[in-house]
Amino acid sequence: MTIEKKFVADGVRKVRVEQYLNKELKRAGYGGMDIVRTPIGTQVTIFAEKPGIVIGKGGRLVRQITADLTSVYGIDSPQVEVQQVANPNLNAQIMAERLANALERGWYFRKAGSSVIHRVMDSGALGCEVIIAGKLTGARARVQKFVEGYIKHSGEPAESIVETGYATAVKKLGIIGVQVKIVPPGAILPDHFEIRQDANPVPAQTVETDTFEEFNTKLANEPKFESDFNDGA
Repeated sequence: MTIEKKFVADGVRKVRVEQYLNKELKRAGYGGMDIVRTPIGTQVTIFAEKPGIVIGKGGRLVRQITADLTSVYGIDSPQVEVQQVANPNLNAQIMAERLANALERGWYFRKAGSSVIHRVMDSGALGCEVIIAGKLTGARARVQKFVEGYIKHSGEPAESIVETGYATAVKKLGIIGVQVKIVPPGAILPDHFEIRQDANPVPAQTVETDTFEEFNTKLANEPKFESDFNDGA
């Protein structure tokens, strides 16, 4: 297998595992996962709002997840670790699921989107963006965005700083897609700078300039090269 095909296969496997965990752990407040290759196997870290549900009674559910990762998705020697999300309001995946559930319960999309924005920003986030797409109020699909704070949409900061969560809400008119982007507190933004306390800036120097009348007078007294050449001819 070439290196290109290996990267594609790993990406597809990660997406399939993400969908599987999102479906199996929806009741536990699934907040994303992280896969890291180690010398003794594959470390799979699951972030959840309720780790007890992920583990299950006597560890039954976590053993079932480990077996499925090995037999169905071909992950070598998976070592599943469950971590509790410290602040669910700052987890993009959890907030996307909450927004989708609110839409399924009949919340008006503007009220639901604004509520998510306020909860995220009140928790100390530097920025938040909510995108709701689908048949929101009628037979024609459209997209509604809610933005507050600072959000990066391109470049390396958009991949390393911005956390993104996806979810779907099943309605009578059709499926509504939900996307939540969060810039967590403490993130170092690319345009951020600080002035040191021991800085000794150079005082500004005053430069004298001519007034408008003095400038026009000097301009009128300058020789006209074209007319001088003509006079000399």
